[in-house]
Amino acid sequence: MKATRLAVTAAASAVVLLATACGGGDKPTDAGQGYPLTVTNCGAEVTFPAAPKRVVLLKSAAVPYLHSLGVMDRVTARAGQYPKEYYDAATLAELDRIPLLTNKTDTSGHLQISKEVVISQQPDLVLGEVDNLSRDTLSAVDIPLLEEPAMCPDSTTVPTFDDIYSQLRSYGTVFGRDAEAATAVTALKERMTRIQTEAGPPSGRTAAVLYPTVGGGTTYAYGTASMAHPQLEAAGFRNVFGDVKERVFEVTVEELLGRNPDVLILLYSDGDPTAVEQGLTALPGAEKLNAVRTGNVMTQLFNFTEPPSPLSIDGLERIVQRFKAKP
Repeated sequence: MKATRLAVTAAASAVVLLATACGGGDKPTDAGQGYPLTVTNCGAEVTFPAAPKRVVLLKSAAVPYLHSLGVMDRVTARAGQYPKEYYDAATLAELDRIPLLTNKTDTSGHLQISKEVVISQQPDLVLGEVDNLSRDTLSAVDIPLLEEPAMCPDSTTVPTFDDIYSQLRSYGTVFGRDAEAATAVTALKERMTRIQTEAGPPSGRTAAVLYPTVGGGTTYAYGTASMAHPQLEAAGFRNVFGDVKERVFEVTVEELLGRNPDVLILLYSDGDPTAVEQGLTALPGAEKLNAVRTGNVMTQLFNFTEPPSPLSIDGLERIVQRFKAKP
């Protein structure tokens, strides 16, 4: 499995307003002002004649944004994995009301769904691009698609927490919920301030974020083009792979031993977190790693780190709470 297929590519191409056709710059609303609206997503222009009302989710990353805007009721179908650990009770209740088309994935964790199944839902927006259902395929039948900016291919922008606020505002524009987006952004910024106060000044400790293969095999690490990098910095750590400009790449135990981080955060998509940890610790030589010897190893569901979303702030809080008092 290639590293680029394991998870998202570097953050870029935030959804940006290009043009509105009604009312001299009026913001779009549910009543229709500001539409048709054209936005740029992953380098492609996407036009909405009105605020979307039939949304199909093919990835879970947009859920916290849509919940914050109060538009989860516009999601008419979903596919893929939606681990309960990501969501509060209100969001889980919203998800439970949305029919699940399929949660079938391949061995790499990628969704397997046919275009016929998605098209039959008659969506006016699909959120999330999957390997066998591209933007071009959907646009051929006049169905717009938006991808999380961090998942756009061929992009080089380094992600930051500001990307979360920008994406929330962008969804607010697309759905005609600018006021709700502004309120949610303010709340997220206030929460970030509280978490960083709790984290305190840089601790001097080093860390790495990895994606092990359960059952042994390739281990992946995250460099500066991933959301893992600003997350580690906000938690007070120095990323031992901070000199690597790639987003995700293969690493060996020997290279990990050479950098020997004090803390390891292991990402996974679903399944048993114990098996994920064993996917690393069972590798020959892994027992010599500082983080393994001292028990400073934490497993974390993938979306708590990537792509940039309100869940990344949840993940940051979990990291701070796990390691703030433990040397």
